[in-house]
Amino acid sequence: MNTENFSLSEQIVSPSYIRQGLQARRTHEHLIRLLIEKRKCPEDGWDENTIELFLHELAIMDSNNFLGNCGVGEREGRVASNLVAQRHYRFMHGIGRSGDIAAIQPKAAGSSLLNKITNSIVLDILRVAGVRTVSSCFVVPMATGMSLTLCFLALRHRRPKAKFIIWPRIDQKSCFKSMITAGFEPVVIENLLEGDELRTDLQTIETKIQQLGAENVLCVHSTTSCFAPRAPDRLEELAQICAKYDIPHIVNNAYGVQLSKCMHLIQQGARVGRIDAFVQSLDKNFMVPVGGAIVAGFDDVFIQEISKMYPGRASASPSMDVLITLLSLGVNGYKRLLKERKEMFTYLATEMKKLSEAHGERLLETSHNPVSLAMSLKRFHKDNDKAVTQLGSMLFTRLVSGARVVPVGSEQIINGYTFQGFMSHTNSYLCPYLNAASAIGIKKQDVDLFIKKLDKCLKTLLKEKRIPGTEMEIGTEILGKPEDAEMAEWSESVRNSLKVGTDEENHPV
Repeated sequence: MNTENFSLSEQIVSPSYIRQGLQARRTHEHLIRLLIEKRKCPEDGWDENTIELFLHELAIMDSNNFLGNCGVGEREGRVASNLVAQRHYRFMHGIGRSGDIAAIQPKAAGSSLLNKITNSIVLDILRVAGVRTVSSCFVVPMATGMSLTLCFLALRHRRPKAKFIIWPRIDQKSCFKSMITAGFEPVVIENLLEGDELRTDLQTIETKIQQLGAENVLCVHSTTSCFAPRAPDRLEELAQICAKYDIPHIVNNAYGVQLSKCMHLIQQGARVGRIDAFVQSLDKNFMVPVGGAIVAGFDDVFIQEISKMYPGRASASPSMDVLITLLSLGVNGYKRLLKERKEMFTYLATEMKKLSEAHGERLLETSHNPVSLAMSLKRFHKDNDKAVTQLGSMLFTRLVSGARVVPVGSEQIINGYTFQGFMSHTNSYLCPYLNAASAIGIKKQDVDLFIKKLDKCLKTLLKEKRIPGTEMEIGTEILGKPEDAEMAEWSESVRNSLKVGTDEENHPV
């Protein structure tokens, strides 16, 4: 209610009570005013009442919520299901206009304000996370792969003759397909093995640029966050090479916002050389549903060019999700999550090292990777090639998600390109291994339960020493002994699932 309505209310309820209620509302409004004025993430998180008040205030500024609105166009924000309307806080018009995802919508002042504030808050968080000189960003309702494609398409207008993208190999499908989808030819640069780690081959990259001709190279497409034993690319050196040959540099920073090391690499790369844009996932860094990413950079004009490449309006859901999340957490809450993640990484490394040594294996030395760890599986490779992927299947059926088991020598064809040793980031790695990562939101109980289940699976495999398949025994050590027909049927279904060797992203599990 406004001040006039509060005054009128004093005629119905005791004025002292009404004034107390008015003061309480002004407390909420003060927080909202500071947000709109400063356009930065609040230091401390908001309560849910303040967030909902803010969203409702914005929503009633959109035409679909006007009392007496008469819509006769083809897009009037009509929604058939009230559940859908509630899910979106009655924001129905999305963000942007047909020519620019960042444009203001005449029918949707509230949605437009939500979009602008979200982009400002996200920019503030990127600076807090370590890229202090980032100047512009926007939330796009696409995951990382398609957002990278958008960047490449924007570069096409700047470099119309270029057809190649220099890409230090990272075995993850979406970043590779992002280049293919944009219509460019990836030039895959194999990594160098340094100890256990796979590092960027700078010399080969520079030689390839010289061979192709700098004018024919659209950009260098580098990566920060990645699965061990691959390390983040040498961004400072790559940025210097890009500056030397006047070649754009796009960084896949998929889950790097939560990693101070990756953000430092981007900051340093921009300081000493050239980084045109870096792209990061919303779900991986801010624990929101999949479907959004952040495109950020150091040149406002180029970031605007990328936003204008997005055709048509866009869903406001990813922007709303990250706005609600960051308002709930505040800067201090997000910093706390980053601190906890780093502590859990150290704890996970310690526990995996103990377990690996107990089973005659070792934790691979990947000191440059701040999020992912790899444990060798040499014993299982020696005894039985299929035992390696069998381990992944056993973990999967025990509800262990995210762990990746990587065999030696697997082959994968993606859009006509053949990758040997796919998932290991090189044609032939030293040994098979198991990946585990400490990402934002992980808890100590997650680590403890994972180590316990992994230990049990390793002991079972060593005891069985059999090729996985129909002959594998599923007894009390693995699934528990079936006690009736229903349990027997369930056991059989699990037995069949153990024959499956890949998940939905063709990762051996």
